[in-house]
Amino acid sequence: MAATEASALSIRNVSKAFPTPEGGEVKALDDVSLDVADGSFMVLLGPSGCGKTTLLRCIAGLESPDSGEIDLKGTRIDDVPVWKRRVNTVFQSYALFPHMTVTQNVAFGLQMDKLPKGEIAQKVDRSLELVRLTGLGGRRPSQLSGGQQQRVALARALAKEPEVLLLDEPLSALDLKLRRGMQLELKRLQQETHITFVLVTHDQDEAMSMGDRVAVFNEGRIVQVGEPREVYLRPRTRFVADFIGEANIVDVITEGGGAAITGWGAIPGESWAADSPAIGDGRRVAAVRPEDVMLTAGGDGRFPIIDATFIGGDLHAVVQVGDMTLAARQPAADATGLSTGGRCDVAFRAGSLRIVED
Repeated sequence: MAATEASALSIRNVSKAFPTPEGGEVKALDDVSLDVADGSFMVLLGPSGCGKTTLLRCIAGLESPDSGEIDLKGTRIDDVPVWKRRVNTVFQSYALFPHMTVTQNVAFGLQMDKLPKGEIAQKVDRSLELVRLTGLGGRRPSQLSGGQQQRVALARALAKEPEVLLLDEPLSALDLKLRRGMQLELKRLQQETHITFVLVTHDQDEAMSMGDRVAVFNEGRIVQVGEPREVYLRPRTRFVADFIGEANIVDVITEGGGAAITGWGAIPGESWAADSPAIGDGRRVAAVRPEDVMLTAGGDGRFPIIDATFIGGDLHAVVQVGDMTLAARQPAADATGLSTGGRCDVAFRAGSLRIVED
């Protein structure tokens, strides 16, 4: 993976292991490489313990990689002290000074850099304006809501005008309504400032709604990188298909030169995605999204409907196909006659079935 001139961050073959109490080690990062485009919003997504936060801490300088290299706009930084790196981090806990006012919290890093008082005042005012906290500079953190405290933490980080802003699950402590509002705020801030944002989250919806690109982590490795739509529609592995959104994972076998599903039969050729990997010989694994499973009601249908529930304007159904179950989701207007205990026929939407790595 070659770095490009437009890369803000270039991460090359980074590995990091931590000792265990038993005397062994656990590999948090295993030969990770990633390019983050300048001025973009990159999301590091994965379950707890997958390595995404460790990579963020290596970029910030809070951890040192065992091997590999991290470059910031062409300059190697993995051996540079934390305070000399042109990156800033916003933590989940906000880490505000409770005895300081909002203005004092935002100004703190600038004062440590010994900037002139006039310049500090201008940067603080600009940062508070960016996060829409103008007029609240005299309050202390205890006098603010959780969302406002998060904005102060963002203002403090933005005031130093970093090349890259690192965000370590910054919204996880907020309730659902506040979180959604702050997601929009973060996207607005990134677009207005043109600063490169790198966000760590385990929330798939958050990642898909916020990132220009998403890097999916599993067991210390990046298993797929791409735009949210690409990662959702074209998962490369069973893990990605299953972790992001909902997916049906089906075992596929070759039969007479074509592909078949046990208990179903031959799969029509048009069901396969045009860019799906070659089926090859033997057993493979395929993924298909519930919205691409089409059900047709009929008393003589081949397959029993285990459950059919209307949620909003959609029907969510589970159908028994041989030894497996298939989840299906389709608009209520197209679900006439489909009900729990009934029978139906099943088809895949053209181009929706995709071979994935097991």
